Amino acid sequence: MPTSKDVAEAAGVAQSTVSYVLSGKRPISEKTRKKVEAAIEQLTYQPNAGARALASRRTRVIGLVIPFIPELEMASIMEFVSVIASTARQYDHDILLVTEDEGAAGLRRVVGQQICDGLILMQVEDEDERLPVARTLNVPVLLIGIPRDPSGLVCIDADFEMAGEHCVRDLAAAGHSVISIIDWQPAVVNRHVNYVDRFMSGADAAASALGVTVQHLPGGPDQAIIADSVDKALAATQGVPAFIAPDRTVQDILRRALASRGLTPGVNVSIIGSATPTLAELQPIPLSTIDLRPTEVSRRAVKIICQLLEADSQGPHESLELVPTVITHRSSTLRPPHGA
Repeated sequence: MPTSKDVAEAAGVAQSTVSYVLSGKRPISEKTRKKVEAAIEQLTYQPNAGARALASRRTRVIGLVIPFIPELEMASIMEFVSVIASTARQYDHDILLVTEDEGAAGLRRVVGQQICDGLILMQVEDEDERLPVARTLNVPVLLIGIPRDPSGLVCIDADFEMAGEHCVRDLAAAGHSVISIIDWQPAVVNRHVNYVDRFMSGADAAASALGVTVQHLPGGPDQAIIADSVDKALAATQGVPAFIAPDRTVQDILRRALASRGLTPGVNVSIIGSATPTLAELQPIPLSTIDLRPTEVSRRAVKIICQLLEADSQGPHESLELVPTVITHRSSTLRPPHGA
């Protein structure tokens, strides 16, 4: 396996010059740089990651902290993990996945052991016990999610308030005057993750502005609860019913409950749910969805934290970015009357 000494001999330069070309810590003439790069390519030299980490005092590892709690919807989480890992590689970083629900102690552990240069936190709650510690760490910390008090923190998330508003406006435009929202499962609601309140707030604001009625009904994986929510929604609806189901775990149960009552999405009931494009198309009736854009949120998160690492600033840092959401129409929703 070639070493930096072999590269230096092939390029006719000092070994330290090879190091400077790789690290960029000293200016090197263009002619010398090209000689070194040509030798690296010729020898297929790969710098030793450990040695490079020691030289830069960087691990080039980002900790991704996601407590794997029972109610977590793993398919959704893996969308984030996959994109974060692949994007991090584009910035020459790897990902350390931290899945134990260790709270603030987990942050202190991974930062104290110096096994990562920065942290991305997910599953952020309104009053998250990790945040006071996150504000004091000497490494960049980015949140995917927004706590009640985001001061002194770098946050990014889908614009859930916009998502709720879009869903109600879309269904109202299709002629629905009563719209029923099937809530996230109780375990998610009880954790007080901020996106639930933001989604509902946007939906309620749109309903008030448009003069339509929004009902909030219990969700979750229990078929009896969903059946009861459907019956309450139908009892309160005059005209064609409409449902919003932002929690993916309830969508199959909701579809079956509606089918058992003679309701067919896109024919005599409308449903807007949340799913990847592939899963939405695979539904018996392709599902109209509110796209919360996990891919874009993940890419932006990695870009922001890598920019903070590159700047080598100790902080404090504070920013908040919301990624706009969009509705994709498929067959599960009625469309506005022609000319409306």
